[in-house]
Amino acid sequence: MLLISLKELEHREHHAHAHNLLRECLKVYGIAYSEDTPMNKNDMGKPSLAEYPHIHFNLSHAKGIAACIVSEKECGIDCEQVRKCSQGVMRRSFTESERELVESLPEDQRDLMFTRLWTLKESYVKAIGIGVSYPLDTVGFSFDGENIISTKKDCSFRQYLIHGSRYIVSVCRLNKPQQ
Repeated sequence: MLLISLKELEHREHHAHAHNLLRECLKVYGIAYSEDTPMNKNDMGKPSLAEYPHIHFNLSHAKGIAACIVSEKECGIDCEQVRKCSQGVMRRSFTESERELVESLPEDQRDLMFTRLWTLKESYVKAIGIGVSYPLDTVGFSFDGENIISTKKDCSFRQYLIHGSRYIVSVCRLNKPQQ
């Protein structure tokens, strides 16, 4: 289940709002979620429900947007307002073909593509439970129309361009259980 909320909040309210989305998603599974719900964390700090190891979730929030995914497979989600293309981030975190893709676009389309690629990478590292310590330039993405093509074949990806492509939400679900 996926929930996305567009809502202008004070910065300190974003985290609680994302957890409210999680609470709503978990109701579908018959799980009552609160701040007292027992949680486990992996070595990198990714939380999971202690009493429901077969249910996986991930949260993301940014200015004006929050998103939550709950799945029976490991999953990750990232949401961002389209942001300025960063050459430094592209050098460190993008594959050569991704850099070429961004740079081949007209100037007014680069920020959107940069953010699309970045959120896909973030969703992947959140799904595998490692976070940005993962070498992001080792996972690559491209597009064939609406289809997302990834160098990681054990995952499925979806992406949502929201509010006139002002916001991007990317979702990754692992097709195989984590070892």
